[in-house]
Amino acid sequence: MRYFEDFQVGDIFDLGSTTVTEEEIISFARQFDPQPFHTDPVLAKDSIFGGLVASGWHTTAMFMRLFFDGLLHETASIASPGVDDVRWLKPVRPGDVLRARFTVIESTPSKSKTSLGIVRSRCEVFNQADELVMSLVGVHFFGRKPETEI
Repeated sequence: MRYFEDFQVGDIFDLGSTTVTEEEIISFARQFDPQPFHTDPVLAKDSIFGGLVASGWHTTAMFMRLFFDGLLHETASIASPGVDDVRWLKPVRPGDVLRARFTVIESTPSKSKTSLGIVRSRCEVFNQADELVMSLVGVHFFGRKPETEI
């Protein structure tokens, strides 16, 4: 179990990887972002992207899955008040292999709730060519280490 005290500024966590499929892109987009360049491979060819691409929100959701599986499930995570500065920098296409990274950029004990700490992170997603396709700044609430473990 990782607690607030286990996150130091500069710590980097590799969160694993996932392969993007055409079926997942279309399924996600049909439900949440039904623009033709996300839902129709034929129409997508005539778009600015020249082919089918994942919704930025889908890329963000894939990041969240990698974040949970690669780190969050083994922490005293309490909640998150949100994210800042979400950027979708390159299109994500069927067959891309995405990998994610979590870097601690700030770590502050809460002044109002002594049982938790606040961690800010730079979260990045790269494709198989090592191109940055998405970034965001996350804000995370983690439980403090119990007195018996200090």
